[in-house]
Amino acid sequence: MRIADLLRKKGSAVATVTPETTVTTLLAGLAEHNVGAMVVVAPDGSIAGIVSERDVVRRLNEHGPGLLDGPVSEIMTKLVASCGPDDSVDQLSVLMTERRIRHVPVLADGRLAGIVSIGDVVKNRMEQLEQSQEQLQAYISQG
Repeated sequence: MRIADLLRKKGSAVATVTPETTVTTLLAGLAEHNVGAMVVVAPDGSIAGIVSERDVVRRLNEHGPGLLDGPVSEIMTKLVASCGPDDSVDQLSVLMTERRIRHVPVLADGRLAGIVSIGDVVKNRMEQLEQSQEQLQAYISQG
């Protein structure tokens, strides 16, 4: 299955923030959208970074609560792994495993077209396994 197929099923909406957004506002957005990460978008529309709940927790531990009033740009991951709509979900699984990341923005023609989480990948794999099981059961019962 391709990433484009996955996005058709789940949707292509992406929660975003700007580099100047405060960490407190980021946290409110994560809770509001019920997501674990947000893409940080620069004024020109390019991806400036990505910031996750894990980034916030780790930096809070290092810098204390004053971090909450600071900008997202101070805690975001700037080197963002991404994928394209024509990439396979299996390729994305390998990328996520090797890089130990849970959220990957999808870029189409250099523009943000969606985001895929590890939960989306696992859900897709579970659906594939269920389909295989149903096919095997049908084959056996025709026996």
